[in-house]
Amino acid sequence: MLDYRSAMSGKMPIPLLDLRAQYATIRDEIRFALDRVLESQRFILGPEVEFLESEVAAYCGCAYGIGVSSGTDALLATLMALDIGPGDEVITPAYNFFAAAGTIARLGAKPVFADIDRNTYNIDPAGIEARVSNRTRAIIPVHLFGQMSEMNPILDIAHRHNLVVLEDAAQAIGAELEGQRAGSVGHAGCLSFFPSKNLGGFGDGGMVVTNNVDIAERVRLLRSHGFRNKYENELLGGNFRLDEIQASVLRVKLKYLDAWTEGRRRNASLYREALRKCAWIELPHELPNSRHIYNQFIIRTGRRDDLISHLREERIGCEIYYPVPLHRQACFKDLGYKTGDLPSSESACSESLALPIYPELTPDMLRRVSSVILAA
Repeated sequence: MLDYRSAMSGKMPIPLLDLRAQYATIRDEIRFALDRVLESQRFILGPEVEFLESEVAAYCGCAYGIGVSSGTDALLATLMALDIGPGDEVITPAYNFFAAAGTIARLGAKPVFADIDRNTYNIDPAGIEARVSNRTRAIIPVHLFGQMSEMNPILDIAHRHNLVVLEDAAQAIGAELEGQRAGSVGHAGCLSFFPSKNLGGFGDGGMVVTNNVDIAERVRLLRSHGFRNKYENELLGGNFRLDEIQASVLRVKLKYLDAWTEGRRRNASLYREALRKCAWIELPHELPNSRHIYNQFIIRTGRRDDLISHLREERIGCEIYYPVPLHRQACFKDLGYKTGDLPSSESACSESLALPIYPELTPDMLRRVSSVILAA
């Protein structure tokens, strides 16, 4: 584990994320929770999953939560529940992790890529309507880096065209906009519990949250091969189940999530103060009346490659999210997109950079990161 007291001396490494620091604060509770599962010898869809589903659904402002095997499978199972398939189109942003577009294509539907708002990195509502066709069935806005998409205009478009809105909230549990929480605004929301997320497990995991009882019931069936009673298959489903060990870990961590989020928001404020006069860096834009949870702290600069080299020389973690826009990925070449089609997505890929933001960072560590950037 890092010696945080020495972070300002020499070139002590500051990683992009240090989960060991988080674990050190909750080790005993985690081990107690794991022992509880081990003693029960129930490992799949038991009481830990049921309690977690209720707790996360309530946290997100939803009536139902259905634990699944990953954030990707949350998207997949929900699209299956909506009967999305061959001949259908689903609109989603081009600047994003692969999961949403990949699950659309996996079901035989066509991902239709829209550009992003340059400031928020989320889908630009102004670009959605022109991409609606008579084959469009759904919109998947992605709440990227911990900030919600502007949902009201998206919902207006969906209402006019009778479309489903599925929120990809994998990076945004607890994020808010105008008093509403991520996952509770559209027809359903999909969460990821990948270890690097603000609420991360000890492996893969995810959840679908919704206020729609029909979607909840279908996802619940689909995650277990489509059967309500064992060996009686009502739907053609899959094995998308969340296990008890992951649920027990997540239940411990959920109690601390708001405090950890405030730590991330505090660190974002410290970065803003330290870097506000740096003319060659753009800092993250936070929407009014919002709660940005800072799964990532993303800066952008035309000097990104040089800055990355400088940070790595100083042993400071950083990462590019994401280097290639989805419409330019090789697996989607048959869709016919070309460079220049979605300029805001393309510029974000060439200019954006994530800095350490996890709540265990000390002010001294943040000052060191900032001073290294200012000296670049």
